[in-house]
Amino acid sequence: MEQALSFFRENETFIYLGFGLVAVWQFRKVLLSWSELRGAAFGLERESAQGRLNRAVSILVFVLVMSMFEFALVAYIVPNTPGAMPLFTPTLDLMASPSATLDDSALQPNGTPEPNLTLVVSPDADSNCVLDQVMILSPTDGDSVQDLVEIIGTANIPNFGFYKYETTNANEESWLTIQAGNTVVNQDQLGFWDTKRLVPGDYKLRLIVTDNEGQATAPCVIQVRVDPPTEE
Repeated sequence: MEQALSFFRENETFIYLGFGLVAVWQFRKVLLSWSELRGAAFGLERESAQGRLNRAVSILVFVLVMSMFEFALVAYIVPNTPGAMPLFTPTLDLMASPSATLDDSALQPNGTPEPNLTLVVSPDADSNCVLDQVMILSPTDGDSVQDLVEIIGTANIPNFGFYKYETTNANEESWLTIQAGNTVVNQDQLGFWDTKRLVPGDYKLRLIVTDNEGQATAPCVIQVRVDPPTEE
């Protein structure tokens, strides 16, 4: 099921192009058949022209219905189906090393760390998370995740329109939409993130909320570590 939905989404442009070509072809047949029907002098000619006209109109209606079905799949069903959105598999940079800083409160006056310190990964400077409006509550910044991850958070702004959450490799800025929703969420499930097909490594996850006038908030961004999938 997920593979079929991914096919319809990935080939959306070609599907619409194919429908368009068929529609133009059949519309031309409709015009020709209508012209023949109006000019037919005998019953057999009129019957033949009417048959061609009916077939052309039927195909046009079928193409219209299938186009609407394709639109509904891509716009409504795919974004709400876990695993249906295609996830990229970036190349793991073996030379990259994670950057981390020590919390200033954990340092002694001479600048040396105290014993039994916890290493704190610096949050993204552009996180822009807003309490009770735009927040990712789970996973949290610095967490390790694997398999199918439940995303918990808040998407609730004045004049709410919809929200979406996206991901990218920690070293890139090519964001890919995972899922979207059009209902207000308060400290509850935003959706799911299927990480099984991702190369293990560091990824960013961001939440964007848009109002009903199309104005998007600054994204709430966290960074997580994707672990290898569980062996079945």
